[in-house]
Amino acid sequence: MKIAPGYASLPARTQEFSEDKAMGKIGLVILGALLLLALVVVGWAMGGYNRLIEKRNLVDNRWAQVENNLQRRADLIPNLANTVKGIAKLEQSTYTQIAEARAKILSPTATPEEKIEANNQMTQAARNAGLLPAGGILGPGGRFLAITEQYPQLKSDQSFLRLQDELAGTENRLAVSRKDYNDAVKDYITSKQQFPTVILASLMRGTFPDKPFFKAEEGSRQAPRVEFGK
Repeated sequence: MKIAPGYASLPARTQEFSEDKAMGKIGLVILGALLLLALVVVGWAMGGYNRLIEKRNLVDNRWAQVENNLQRRADLIPNLANTVKGIAKLEQSTYTQIAEARAKILSPTATPEEKIEANNQMTQAARNAGLLPAGGILGPGGRFLAITEQYPQLKSDQSFLRLQDELAGTENRLAVSRKDYNDAVKDYITSKQQFPTVILASLMRGTFPDKPFFKAEEGSRQAPRVEFGK
């Protein structure tokens, strides 16, 4: 008995169909795995992005508080210098350095790095003039600033005393806000450097730029060189 040619190929066709079906299942599994991997990557990227945004915004917020205190300080120190102008004979360079630093601190286009540097320059100029002691507004010598040792009549000048007290409060607030800012910067930089977030931060440097630390002035480790005009 002869078998028709069409019936003879049925087992082969059935096998091919089964193989195609198996390959289709494998393809679906691979596709599903790729989609799952893509979802995981997207989820990680969104989570990392949001965390960095939060930390960056915190740094910017902390800097705004520092900047407010810097601006207040940049007004008080020149006022203090002008108050003693009629009594103490400060070097003209002191007024020039303080004025230049103040202009930079109050400039709306100056970067945080430039404002920090200008603040340090103003601090050193004020220390050299006896308007700021090393280590803080009150210093180890007590209530009065070094300039009052040369001009004791300043101890009874109400304008001088008021500005000195206002500056003392501003110095304390600046110290607190500077610490908060540096802590926020440290946390932000640490997050940027951790794997795998470092990949995202590297790809989006414009969105997540580096932030500078507000380092203590070098002059704070040295005794002030008080210079009075002759």
